[in-house]
Amino acid sequence: MREIFEAELRQVGDDLIEMSRLVESAIRRAGDALLEADHQLAQEVIASDHAIDRLESELDERCVHLLAQQAPVATDLRVVISALRISASLERMGDLARHVAEIARGRYPAEAVPAPARETFVKMHGAAVHVAQRTTALLATRDVALAAEVQQDDDLLDALHQDTFAATLDPEWPGTTQQTVDVTLLGRYYERFGDHGVSVARRITFLVTGNFDDEHARTDA
Repeated sequence: MREIFEAELRQVGDDLIEMSRLVESAIRRAGDALLEADHQLAQEVIASDHAIDRLESELDERCVHLLAQQAPVATDLRVVISALRISASLERMGDLARHVAEIARGRYPAEAVPAPARETFVKMHGAAVHVAQRTTALLATRDVALAAEVQQDDDLLDALHQDTFAATLDPEWPGTTQQTVDVTLLGRYYERFGDHGVSVARRITFLVTGNFDDEHARTDA
């Protein structure tokens, strides 16, 4: 029975890594679609979100089965519960990538991001891709040093998010009402993407070290 349980736990881990890889692809392609006004690429990102949702559902069912059939305790219980939380964060990251793609598709053939904000979103796109890449690597290796790098990328996304406010509130801002709304929403999507990446990083750190910041736990919740 123990061997079966451990095999199931390994499958849970593999599913989380696969979800993260799909999220990584989604945010990269969504950002490319946004910055290049690529309607087809945006549509592909939107359609591919179903694969992330399906994986989350399958993983959650597996975790619930483990809880019901194996009644894990101590470290094993912590692993299963953490997997449920991580899958929820990854699913939300996929949704946020889809939201970026939906704005890109909705404004086609025009660009959703006006010229004065483009450089900010180029940087946000790069930081979000780094968050996704490091999240995948962290899930695969459990190298807690990567958690600090995810946090640094999130700090950059937070700062860039503030830059979007400064840009749209500038009296010289040339954007239309629609562009102002789009920039505000896009900034929020990228900022939240980073937050969810940090949530995953903290939970992996907790699994490895047994330490979890109560203040951050309340924020994640």
